[in-house]
Amino acid sequence: MKQLWAPWRMAYIEASTKEEGCIFCTRFQSSDLRASLVLAQTPYTVVMLNKFPYNNGHLLLAPKRHEHELAQLPADDFADLNETLRRSVAIVRDVFQPGGVNLGMNLGRCAGAGIEDHLHWHIVPRWEGDTNFMPVLGETRVMPQHLLESYDRLKPLFQNLPA
Repeated sequence: MKQLWAPWRMAYIEASTKEEGCIFCTRFQSSDLRASLVLAQTPYTVVMLNKFPYNNGHLLLAPKRHEHELAQLPADDFADLNETLRRSVAIVRDVFQPGGVNLGMNLGRCAGAGIEDHLHWHIVPRWEGDTNFMPVLGETRVMPQHLLESYDRLKPLFQNLPA
């Protein structure tokens, strides 16, 4: 039998407290953006790595405005989000060279939203063969790159977003 070593998972397992407040409202205000996984901010949008990714380079984009209804998002906020989404996909493609990219958002718990109270979009890079038996049989997702290594590869390309 082969062993799968993922020592970075211990921090998740040992974490006994849930993060206070809304991650999309608080993380971009952190003094340590790298530890908070925040890659960039624009006037209306925050871009961060997903702390519990489906794949390496899995980004989350959210409006800075705490809103859960897409129809209630002001036009300026929505336009900024769309431009940031477009540019973020280009950055992910440039850095990771995936075969494809999944884009999506889950509106409501029954649609899969882990954080219902704040709109957010997912950008998930995909490669041929990136899914296998591990998540199904072993209930384990194999991540070939540490989050902070992904952060360090992405961060320089996000410097050109309007602040």
